[in-house]
Amino acid sequence: MSTQPQTLAQAPELPPADLLKMHYLMLLARRLDERMWLLNRQGKIAFVISCQGHEGAQVGTAWALRPGIDWVLPYYRDLALVLALKMTPREIMLGAFARAEDPSSGGRQMPSHYGSPRLKIVSGSSPVATKIPHAAGVALACKLRHEDAVTAVYFGEGSTSQGDFHEGLNFAAVQRLPVVFVCENNEWAISTPLSKEMAIERVAQRGSAYGIPGETVNGSDVVKVYQAMKQAVARARQGEGPTLLEVLTVRLTSHSSDDNQFSYRPKEELQTEQEHHEPLAAFARYLRQAGVLDTPKEQELEARVAAEVDDATAYAERAAPPAPESLLDHVYADAEPQQ
Repeated sequence: MSTQPQTLAQAPELPPADLLKMHYLMLLARRLDERMWLLNRQGKIAFVISCQGHEGAQVGTAWALRPGIDWVLPYYRDLALVLALKMTPREIMLGAFARAEDPSSGGRQMPSHYGSPRLKIVSGSSPVATKIPHAAGVALACKLRHEDAVTAVYFGEGSTSQGDFHEGLNFAAVQRLPVVFVCENNEWAISTPLSKEMAIERVAQRGSAYGIPGETVNGSDVVKVYQAMKQAVARARQGEGPTLLEVLTVRLTSHSSDDNQFSYRPKEELQTEQEHHEPLAAFARYLRQAGVLDTPKEQELEARVAAEVDDATAYAERAAPPAPESLLDHVYADAEPQQ
């Protein structure tokens, strides 16, 4: 990440209200994430896999999509993404607590496997990269139905070492499908550093193998991320085919609540990332310099977010768990056996 530019791009097409909403969503994602870590350590929820450091990549790309119209296949770090696509804090916490009202799975799946039929958010499974060919299939269906919808699929750079990635990109490129492949590259596939994941410098270089554009963008620059995603979405919507968009991010936490990153990651590296590439602080600085954000507005947003996080936590903690008799729902076919 040391080669990334440190200044944020200008975006005259984004009005101040949009910029503030983007900052609010990043802040909401961060505070929800922090609360879930506390709940996990209290033994109230079983698992956390964090979005911290990825918020700029997720909100920036989401801003170029149409919630409920475009199809989105997120990956497990995409808390800020699904919030930007209009999932609610209560829905997030219902999933974390594995409650029956959880829209993603009815409390039957591990946390962060986001899904929402009303928002066209397609839930993934735990094995990485499996959603990439699924996204190509969704985009093919939209194309065959002549629907004005783009499909966006998200994954980490570790997924690009899986066969699913290459098969999905190849099929989408051959068929010129309306899909954007978004790689959130934090340079760590659990405990495997980028240098041991691939022999090239950037994931975006892999796009050329399939005849599609590949672009790398600084994930700390939310506005530049939005601009790159907007261009990729426009290409897809105009019938020009897929794009591979690599967004350089930082992972500010361990891989998950079951991991200790300091058993394999130098603390000095993480400190450097926090000081120079942390997206929430970088975007706040940009907004202050642009005259969009000031101390009273920041305090107002923090108070609003704190109230929403408290409400979501209390609501989900009180909510009912799945009924025991629902244990086998969606596991075996419900149809009566033929005589």
